[in-house]
Amino acid sequence: MSEQDSAAYMEQLYLSDPLQDPPVRRALRETRLPPGSRGLDAGCGVGLQLPALAEAVGPDGHVTGLDILKEFVEEARRNLSRWGLAQRVSLVQGDINALPFSDREFDWIWSSSCACYAMSRPLELLVGLRRILKPGGLLLLLIWSGQQLLPGYPRLEAALNATTSGIAPFGKHDPPERHCLRLLGWLRKAGFTAAAAEPFTVGVTAPLDEKLRRALLSLIRTRWLGAEKELGPSNRRLYRRITDPAAPDFVLSQPDYYGFYTYTLFRAAAPQ
Repeated sequence: MSEQDSAAYMEQLYLSDPLQDPPVRRALRETRLPPGSRGLDAGCGVGLQLPALAEAVGPDGHVTGLDILKEFVEEARRNLSRWGLAQRVSLVQGDINALPFSDREFDWIWSSSCACYAMSRPLELLVGLRRILKPGGLLLLLIWSGQQLLPGYPRLEAALNATTSGIAPFGKHDPPERHCLRLLGWLRKAGFTAAAAEPFTVGVTAPLDEKLRRALLSLIRTRWLGAEKELGPSNRRLYRRITDPAAPDFVLSQPDYYGFYTYTLFRAAAPQ
């Protein structure tokens, strides 16, 4: 990833946090991580979910954040210092596909929109994650799984969802079993037990404060990045108009706006 791309992605992480935080906290409340346990945030980015994970395990627990990008790890370290969490959270730069940890090191592993999302080598990745879990340890994978963000424009949103970016990271030539929502089968193949999935849907209703409006606009633009070139002329004009904050029919300024998005939590246990 280039320095410019890295900076843009970092900005996107901060912008989208108001939308990611609710499903993350709901998933953690449902999961009830053991107090005093030790866990890994695999693909922690700039560390925005580390406070919720540290809170979930309490003052006697410990969380390790792992990310492949050096600049993200450095930013996460600055954030931890600012949040007063430097003693309860440690950071490691490394690759989720070549985990730099000992066997059976963690009580649980958490990964949001990272592990198994692209499903390029699902079995190898999951076996690697199982290796560093203690017997009975939890694997928790939170994955984006759907949305309705353009109320009143179902044909346009359907057209956007059918574009290359709309179906990403699942490519049109990928076999069906590699789709991220087929993860339950891969978990079982990798030797995990008690594999299950649970959706967490978050609704967003007008009036929107400025932070939430910016987060939603960033999500819309990222969700369908580059999709315009695959739309027909009329849909392209409509999409540009309703996503233009200066336009009178900007969708996020409508007083009756309601949208929703869904994350799915896949969970499984390492064999005893």
